[in-house]
Amino acid sequence: MIRPQRPPAEVPSLTPMPDRSLETSGDLPVVAVRSPGYHPFVYRKMVIGPVGGSRPMDGDIVRVVDRENLPLGFGLWNGRSQISLRLLSQGVDPPTLAFWTNRIDRAIALRRETLSLDAVTNAYRVLHAEGDGLSGLIVDRFDDVLSAEIFSLGMYQRIGPILSLIAERLGTKHVRVNVDERIAMAEDFSGRPVVSPKLPPRVTIQENGVRYRVVFEGSHKTGFFCDQRENRQALLRYTPGRTMLDVCCYTGGFGISALTKGGATEVTGVDLDEKAIARARDNGNLNQVRPTYVHADAFGYLRQMRVNERAFGVVVLDPPKLIPGRLDIATGKQKYFDMNFLAMSVVEPGGFLLTCSCSGLLPPEEFLHLLRAAARKAGRSAQVLAVTGASPDHPVGLDALEGAYLKGVWLRMGEKTGVVGSSTFEDDDRIELD
Repeated sequence: MIRPQRPPAEVPSLTPMPDRSLETSGDLPVVAVRSPGYHPFVYRKMVIGPVGGSRPMDGDIVRVVDRENLPLGFGLWNGRSQISLRLLSQGVDPPTLAFWTNRIDRAIALRRETLSLDAVTNAYRVLHAEGDGLSGLIVDRFDDVLSAEIFSLGMYQRIGPILSLIAERLGTKHVRVNVDERIAMAEDFSGRPVVSPKLPPRVTIQENGVRYRVVFEGSHKTGFFCDQRENRQALLRYTPGRTMLDVCCYTGGFGISALTKGGATEVTGVDLDEKAIARARDNGNLNQVRPTYVHADAFGYLRQMRVNERAFGVVVLDPPKLIPGRLDIATGKQKYFDMNFLAMSVVEPGGFLLTCSCSGLLPPEEFLHLLRAAARKAGRSAQVLAVTGASPDHPVGLDALEGAYLKGVWLRMGEKTGVVGSSTFEDDDRIELD
């Protein structure tokens, strides 16, 4: 059980964190767009441009109108980005401090009141970008730390006051702000990482009775993958009395949970990141369990297990994003196909495979087609038990459905069929690559 929530702490000093005011004053610059869409992204080709005498600075909140000068709403402007506008609100009333406060309060209420996450964990997503109506900003809570990831210049400029509002409500003491290098290039700004002066190098979190250490230096994204919380818990149904292989295990979340709470007899974790393997071992020690960890490339390890005819009762396959951009779709799909073929080859008959994709550019139906082709190549029958996504503290906006990036397909693997399919998924399933 997570300890009771502390009373609100003194909000940490965020200096020299960007601290542009959340209030709007005076006449806002006006930007016209070609068509009034509802998606929060307005790409450069859909923008007519600034109108009137006031020209917006990058990062400004602007009033958005259509080609007839009819009001549409308000958004964050960045003329140097392909996403020139990130819409914040509709209507004629500009976003004030009350707007930002309301969005934050609504997001926190979902996690604490509706989902009651404080009862099972001290690590969860507090703000999920478009899903919470604040495009370009992700904030995770890890015990006393707020860890933010920025995708927008406008959000970066206002991150200090935003995190102060969240800290006041959650009683957290420290902040960490990360800007991915690819995002900084796409948004064309030099967003430096920012941390509060006394940020601890690591914190211990709890999730459904399992403890993990989150080490911030060198970590991926915000530091820990809260999006797999429900999937880690659901896996425990399948692990009692079974051996388990955790491929791309990162810091050991699935495997340690299976040993600690799921009755697994043996867990092997594989990852190419040597630091992640070291942290996974540390997490095992923290929970007094001893998984076996292997520092290896996932493809090479799975091929060797296939050659050795080694099989596991449960296999989890949770690779990093293999399709980071549209130019990577063809090669990324082939990687998913090859990896899943190998993973299916090392699951015992009657065993289970949880295979995941966090590539938003791979739709769920195409992922299922890939898995069907991979099963055919492996000569295995399989049953789909469920298709799941991210934990509900990662809500998806109906106007931005690509936010449903995470897909988890739960398969019960059958006997070998003796019929082997094509060696490439394009030939077997005729999946369009463009």
